[in-house]
Amino acid sequence: MNKNRQNYVIYVLLLIAIGVLLIYSFRQQNPADGTIAINQLAADITAGKVSKIIIDENTLNITYTDGAKKEAYKEPGFTLTEQLKNLGVPAEKLTSSSLRIDVQLPAAWVGILNALGYILPFVLLAGMLWFIFRQAQGSNNAAITFGKSRARMFSSDHPTITFEDVAGVEEAKEDLKEVVEFLREPQKFISLGARIPKGVLLVGPPGTGKTLLAKAVSGEAGVPFFSISGSEFVEMFVGVGASRVRDLFDQARRHSPCIVFVDEIDAVGRQRGAGLGGSHDEREQTLNQLLVEMDGFDTDTNIIIMAATNRPDILDPALLRPGRFDRRVILDRPDMRGREAILKVHVKGKRLETGVDLGVLARSTPGFVGADIENMVNEAAILAARRNKKAIGQSEFEASIERVIAGPERKSRLISKEEKLIVAYHEAGHAVVMNALAESDPVQKVSIIPRGMAAGYTMALPREDRTLISRKKLLSEMVGLLGGRAAEALVFDDITSGASNDIERVTQMARNMVTRLGMSEELGPMVYGQKEELIFLGREISEQRDYSEAVAQRIDQEVRRLVSETYANALAILKQYREQLDAVANRLIEVETLSREEFERIFPSPVEKTTGTPVINNVN
Repeated sequence: MNKNRQNYVIYVLLLIAIGVLLIYSFRQQNPADGTIAINQLAADITAGKVSKIIIDENTLNITYTDGAKKEAYKEPGFTLTEQLKNLGVPAEKLTSSSLRIDVQLPAAWVGILNALGYILPFVLLAGMLWFIFRQAQGSNNAAITFGKSRARMFSSDHPTITFEDVAGVEEAKEDLKEVVEFLREPQKFISLGARIPKGVLLVGPPGTGKTLLAKAVSGEAGVPFFSISGSEFVEMFVGVGASRVRDLFDQARRHSPCIVFVDEIDAVGRQRGAGLGGSHDEREQTLNQLLVEMDGFDTDTNIIIMAATNRPDILDPALLRPGRFDRRVILDRPDMRGREAILKVHVKGKRLETGVDLGVLARSTPGFVGADIENMVNEAAILAARRNKKAIGQSEFEASIERVIAGPERKSRLISKEEKLIVAYHEAGHAVVMNALAESDPVQKVSIIPRGMAAGYTMALPREDRTLISRKKLLSEMVGLLGGRAAEALVFDDITSGASNDIERVTQMARNMVTRLGMSEELGPMVYGQKEELIFLGREISEQRDYSEAVAQRIDQEVRRLVSETYANALAILKQYREQLDAVANRLIEVETLSREEFERIFPSPVEKTTGTPVINNVN
């Protein structure tokens, strides 16, 4: 029962109660004590002895000020006021507030009201009971619908997203086109004895387009599409999640062939037996019901389950076996061509200047996923509007890339001349060291304008994407990261806290080279330590040491050696190119930002650059 209906019932009950009170007020009339002449009535009114007169046709029921009640009769054809005025009663007496003159309802109406006086209390009681019953029925309906599925069904009549709207994941699209063909022409595969896959698991980092691709499959197949999040199954009440799973598949069977898409399935599909509160909890009941519905005794081959997750390692093995999620579609970060294709999708409908080069933008965004590129395009459009431009230019796109990578500029931040000088030499140290190493990526931009939490930054981008990274490349990145600290020590004979992030990254890279990548000549190609994590929590909690204390000491020594050698290399490079270091720092103090062309005019690269992975060095 909605709120308006509840208010309506309350108003009706109030009106009934008021009617009952009025009826009883009419019935509470005492009989008259005697009859007087109309002349006597006129004399009593003039004397101020009468307080109330009730007119019942020609009969007058008179109430005196002392409480006495009498009757009188007026002449037919005249009103009481006219007759009393003819008998000499002053007009001001008849209109005085001390005298009240009312008209009695007809006898038929009085009878009806008297009858209603007995009936209405029972009607009022019945109405209250009906209201209470409806309230209880509404509560029961809410309890019944609590276990219903909250999946949203999208019709296939007007698809809004197709494969044309998805770019940068061509291999994944090819895999899913077979799923579309299964739904469109199932007999083509059944006639050859092929079994339609039960489930498709979309795996990839956040922002790679897993949900978008699932919607595109629905739009291409032209079938109903049920969408629900994994967290919408589980509630605090036991059995609700399993009930919602059953209801979801009941709806899907009624609309088959169809697609059921479960986003973030790791919320309900985590490995069983890993809960902190025991192995038999509400989440596991929900997972058990999902397993049965996907591949149990009662299944429907015209329903395809699609799910998305970025944590496939924590899913229950029973969920990943053949017969349930038969296919695993990997959506990785797009390469340069993929990023350019995604850019073309997101710039549709936006006004661009003629000089915008999407290929250059794709090369400038290594590591970006679809969500990052969409955000970058949107930031560029906002910046162009802020500059009162009619179209988005290359400069807006470049500024938006820096904003996504390093955060917004903080030009209003006030720093002293001394700190500005330190930051300039710090960033110049990064740039000079990286420019002097053949394995380092080309320096694209150097700035001492604060961005985000950084006081300045140096951005180096590769010429092309790479999947593998060599030992020389890692060592060159470590040297470049320590270039800022080395510049501070060389120029000021002192060090600051600005290199804290650089030191943290260098230390982690060195430890990974020794313990994970087998790049240490001293310790050999071995992995040291097994990482442990709570599947229920989904995060790493400890590292199991499967090596002795002596080996641990050797690991620490090797990490220290790598860091020390790379720092010494950075210091040696800066001593060799001290003039260029001073020139870059002085120019940064003047203009605050140096582009690639301006930097190379001051310090042309002495070596031929190779390609590599992106790195951004900044001052905390």
